[in-house]
Amino acid sequence: MMDRIISSLIDFRAFANSFLSNYEPLALLLAPLLTLFTARILQSLCLHVHDNGLKPTILGLLITSIKMVPGVKGYIDAEKQKVVEKLQSGSKSKRDGWRSELPREGLGGAVIEKLKQEKSNDVVWQGKCSGTVYIGGSESEGHFSLINEACSMFAHTNPLHLDVFQTVAQCEAEVVAMTAALLGSKNKSSGGEICGNMTSGGTESILLAMKSSRDYMKAKKGIKRPEMIIPESAHSAYDKAAQYFNIKLRRVPVNKNFQADIKAIRQQINKNTVLIVGSAPGFPHGIIDPIEELGELAYSYGICFHVDLCLGGFVLPFARKLGYPIPPFDFSVKGVTSISADVHKYGLAPKGTSVVLYRNHDIRKVKTIVLSVTLGISDVCLSISNLDPELAVQMLMKDNIQHQFVAVTEWSGGLYVSPTIAGSRPGGLIAGAWAALMALGLEGYLENTKAIMEVSKRIQKGIKEIPELFIIGRPDMTIVAFGSNDLDIFEVNDIMSSKGWHLNALQRPNSIHICITLQHAPVFEDFLRDLKESVQTVKENPGPINGGLAPIYGAAGKIPDRGMVQELLVNYMDSTC
Repeated sequence: MMDRIISSLIDFRAFANSFLSNYEPLALLLAPLLTLFTARILQSLCLHVHDNGLKPTILGLLITSIKMVPGVKGYIDAEKQKVVEKLQSGSKSKRDGWRSELPREGLGGAVIEKLKQEKSNDVVWQGKCSGTVYIGGSESEGHFSLINEACSMFAHTNPLHLDVFQTVAQCEAEVVAMTAALLGSKNKSSGGEICGNMTSGGTESILLAMKSSRDYMKAKKGIKRPEMIIPESAHSAYDKAAQYFNIKLRRVPVNKNFQADIKAIRQQINKNTVLIVGSAPGFPHGIIDPIEELGELAYSYGICFHVDLCLGGFVLPFARKLGYPIPPFDFSVKGVTSISADVHKYGLAPKGTSVVLYRNHDIRKVKTIVLSVTLGISDVCLSISNLDPELAVQMLMKDNIQHQFVAVTEWSGGLYVSPTIAGSRPGGLIAGAWAALMALGLEGYLENTKAIMEVSKRIQKGIKEIPELFIIGRPDMTIVAFGSNDLDIFEVNDIMSSKGWHLNALQRPNSIHICITLQHAPVFEDFLRDLKESVQTVKENPGPINGGLAPIYGAAGKIPDRGMVQELLVNYMDSTC
């Protein structure tokens, strides 16, 4: 048997040598290299088609080819610059007088008068902005004054130095605990291990939750090429998290009710999926995703599920107590592993305060090559030399410090640990958030929620009475989005802007929205009157107004090359600083 095999190999060798002798040696050398190169290109193309779809891939190749034609790229760049200048709307000229160097002599106390003078040139925002400022009344009195004083008391503090600024550390712990209680930590189904920390805003809260989920699923399932699935109505912070933490992002269309589509999300789940996302409510249309169904889906696949409550965290718990039909949205839902909630929105805290919460300590832990420990609510800097890492862990775990991911490194500065992206953090904002929660209390938040929910219903009613407009979906809270089948809604937005209103332009579908705050309670009738007049103006005189952005917003939604839209936005951002 062995002789036959050897004889066959010898015959094959003779045949191969005879066959290959007809070719040049260089061709024989290059053939396998070219084959591997071609295979690599085909593999990349297949992966690109798999990730982006056949139509976008073909369109992208076509547009790239067109840009290679001499003169085309230069023309496109020139047109993009025109759009960027249009978006700036004269702001570039205002920057001409901005200071670029330190003054030779300091202004001393006169700097306050200088700030007041500059501030007087700002636009009037009171009651005119969608979202933006959530506290009611004048900024020189009432709740404004209260949190400003709290912030100033602790403006010099930094929770990085836990042993020095203990009051700030306590404030953060209590803000986290109070927020967690609002979002289901007292419910038995939560597991009783809800933990978290404060962050600089909703984006950082989402970033931390995404990183923790990625690392948790890597430890749990060994996933090395993580993916997350989000509805197209989810916040842009998830795109940022995907880029920062190398997570492949899959966006799926919403359903006919403008909610996360359970079926579409299920179809995208695969072996690399680390988490799915739901919003309560979503920023564009103010509609709550089916959190219970998403929770069941995540639990059945053994993956993480983050709920974005940045807008709803300090409204929905109170709206539910007031009797509004609010579906489940918090840690009482099985499968929810993390939540983000902004205190600086409807929590009426100073700007730069949010909370990220996790169902249990394990989700927040991160294993690193150096060492992994768990740490608590605030940053800690240990200036300890020659300390055994295991002993450091034991020290950090003492005194009921809550868990957080951190790497302990043996750098020359000692052991360093931090629960957030930032190291140093403003203790004044943490104190301001604590002051806001304590000053308002349960009754204060119930009163505020009742006021803004009633204004939301009245604004919805007023929009429905304008025949040219329609409301997007069925808003669950205080965001009302509306569009038109008869008019260019972006032209309506331009007219509203000329009247001093600052609304949000949306796409898919083209629409605008107003995020209702306490600032709108005394002026909502003015808003409806101006909206009705704006619709009538566009109806009688259709077409863009001088200086309006309607053509740009409209074109941005129709440009087939989405990369070009990204380039426009990057160029605009680059030109503003």
